[in-house]
Amino acid sequence: MKRFIYIITDRNRNNLHVGLSSDLMKTIKFYSEMPTLFFDSAQQLSRLVYFEEITNEEMAMERFKYVSTFTRSQKEKMIRAVNPDWVDLTIGLKYEQGVRVRSHMRPSYASRVAVTA
Repeated sequence: MKRFIYIITDRNRNNLHVGLSSDLMKTIKFYSEMPTLFFDSAQQLSRLVYFEEITNEEMAMERFKYVSTFTRSQKEKMIRAVNPDWVDLTIGLKYEQGVRVRSHMRPSYASRVAVTA
């Protein structure tokens, strides 16, 4: 089963939170629905800036434990290696998820021709 290790931050990049999830989109949605659960409203975690997908559950747990011990500068270095502008990666994940859903729902060209003929 797939596991995701992620780093989420607030809009000012003051807090870096490392997490482990089996459903990354559901976890991001949880953070957006409960913005003040972990921090006050000024420091709400809302930007996904880093994630890794790991297929092995044990390896994911080991990697999570390892990344959780990183200092802030080590986490920043890891983020900047793949996301130098600290762009919110949630937008791309939502787009990718939408494309996957639409492609399955879209009827094929052959069925449209058969219907119109």
